[in-house]
Amino acid sequence: MAKDRSDPEFDRELSDLTPELRWREWMRRIEAVLFATGSPVPREDLARVVGQGVSVDLLMEDLSTDLEGRAFEIAKVSEGWLLRTRVSYAPVILAAADIAAQLMDLAEFDVAVLAAIAYDQPITRDGLKGIFGKEISRDLIGRLHGRQLIATGPRSPQPGAPYTYVTTEQFLLAFGLESLRDLPDREQMEDAGVIRAVRT
Repeated sequence: MAKDRSDPEFDRELSDLTPELRWREWMRRIEAVLFATGSPVPREDLARVVGQGVSVDLLMEDLSTDLEGRAFEIAKVSEGWLLRTRVSYAPVILAAADIAAQLMDLAEFDVAVLAAIAYDQPITRDGLKGIFGKEISRDLIGRLHGRQLIATGPRSPQPGAPYTYVTTEQFLLAFGLESLRDLPDREQMEDAGVIRAVRT
């Protein structure tokens, strides 16, 4: 969703520049916005920094091409884009940078529960119990909720109307997914032992 803010004064149209220089400046503006924020920036917000009728999608494609061979890449997450370090550089970042506070540090079982929520959402704690064969603690749900990886979904139509749980935009961001359609194949996750098949 686009942010509600007043527009600062600057020349969006850049009519005094040649078409090539104008396009390059619009790309740099978008790059600057993405560099300055840590969350996905929606199309509506990016459109605020370029001329009328300019295709943000085409600018993003050209910027992605421009960044090829660099340590950074453009990622589409949910309804927006962000600039992030390429995954191949994770080992060197971990070796040299103090980013411990940014790591999720999730236990293997936490990841399995998170995967089950992602595949079966909206799902209740009883639904998770059916998958794992044991009660899922409120503490675990609280940890995932506290990291903003899950949120409360609609109440279940079951007796007592228990809460359901769904994944969030932060979940997509944390795992580098554009949408839930980008989740790995469920059977592969079951074969790898990350989640269990539901036995009925």
